Amino acid sequence: MPDDAAIQESIRRRYHQPRGIEQFGIEPIPDARRTVGGWDLFSIILGLSLNPGAILVGGLAVASGLSFLAAVAAITGGMIIAVVPYTIMATIGVDYGLPGQVGTRMAYGLIGAKFVPSLLRSLASIYWFAFQTVAGSLALVAVLERWTGGHFPLIGVSLAFALLQAIVAIIGYDSLKQLSRAALPLKLGILGYALWMMAAHPDPHFAPGAVLRYAGGPQGGWLLFVTWMNVLAANSLTLVTDASDFCRYTRRRADMWWGTIAGKVGGACFSAVLGAYAAAATLGHVPNMFQVAAGLSQGWLPLLALVVVIVLDNWTINVLNLYTGGLSLANIFERLGRFWTTLIISALGIGLSAVPDVVHGYTGYVGLLGNIFSPIAGVLVADYLFVKRMQIDMVGLFERGGPYWYWRGWNPVAVFWTAGGFLLYMFVIPKPWVQTLCTLILTAACYWATTRLLALRWRLLARGARPGEQRESVEALVWELASRKLS
Repeated sequence: MPDDAAIQESIRRRYHQPRGIEQFGIEPIPDARRTVGGWDLFSIILGLSLNPGAILVGGLAVASGLSFLAAVAAITGGMIIAVVPYTIMATIGVDYGLPGQVGTRMAYGLIGAKFVPSLLRSLASIYWFAFQTVAGSLALVAVLERWTGGHFPLIGVSLAFALLQAIVAIIGYDSLKQLSRAALPLKLGILGYALWMMAAHPDPHFAPGAVLRYAGGPQGGWLLFVTWMNVLAANSLTLVTDASDFCRYTRRRADMWWGTIAGKVGGACFSAVLGAYAAAATLGHVPNMFQVAAGLSQGWLPLLALVVVIVLDNWTINVLNLYTGGLSLANIFERLGRFWTTLIISALGIGLSAVPDVVHGYTGYVGLLGNIFSPIAGVLVADYLFVKRMQIDMVGLFERGGPYWYWRGWNPVAVFWTAGGFLLYMFVIPKPWVQTLCTLILTAACYWATTRLLALRWRLLARGARPGEQRESVEALVWELASRKLS
């Protein structure tokens, strides 16, 4: 069996990728390369959850009428809802070394996975990249203008910001890991200082007691609370198909579980506290925490610290958006390697970053994505957990005519219940019931029941509706994929 260097060189030549970057795309990661521990994964996931966009969401929740405590509870609760299916799907990365989009082939079929979860996730990655870039640029412009007294064009800052982030994503996972590891302590320290600076300000509205007692606006209530909880759950579920992307270099399930759960829930809660605190202290008038913190800063050093944390925050989160988007596109266009697909996603994301309007209408955009990704998450969780029982035939994921080929490369049951779940979300489930959670549960139950019934009579479905067996080692499969001629 060829060694790791030979396998990587074969992949590089297959896709004509440059040296010095991560070569693996849709191929599973060999066991010898799965060395990432829980702390590195925690750093990556916390960097994903703790960013200017997430902090802005906390402020927007208060500005919409929620109290400080309700905003933090809604955002944290939404993340807790989403983290369950997220971590279930992340085990595909730990156990099999597979990117999430390749894993979706087990449920949707080799062709269906390209045009349902992968296409939708590629579009979502581009949107989230632009949203985070513009949100971070708004924060950066606010701090720079306070610091220098000059004017900075938002579009110009956004484009420069976007280009900087794209470079790390194109290099690959190792650069992402190193960046997250170095940035985390600095980010936490500076953001903690910003929170202390607001709490210590002499204005009585900034006092911790006043913020905790802030009751929100008259429109606040259960429906608004559920709306924001639903928004956060829907937001996070757009990443469910990519959960294993961050974990496929992880060495053990235990590292994945604690690193992922602590990073996602802790990051969501801390982001909500920062954003909601600033908005509550300004009586809901200023949802941008960085604008508030910049206004309270005295001297150049605090302002410099805010600039550093904005850059680091946006850098880590948006590298992840481009990285996962590149893997999604690689699952669609198998002739292109990870390098080229990440380059394409980066170019599209940079272009959309020149449109500041992506920040406005946040709940509408996220609600639309939640309409789609809630049933996708339901289908994937039901298929992986209850139908496949967490056992996948990896060879079958790359095999035309294999167990996951279903009907001409599509699993009609998965596609039907994805559409059915979308309709349930849109027209059946009332908003006060937390639509994202109800859609996920109902879609999962309907998909599982339908698969069990139809598999008794339909041979093509029955082949894919059972736990898989490993027909060859990961190393042998990777070498086979790397050596396979492109058709």
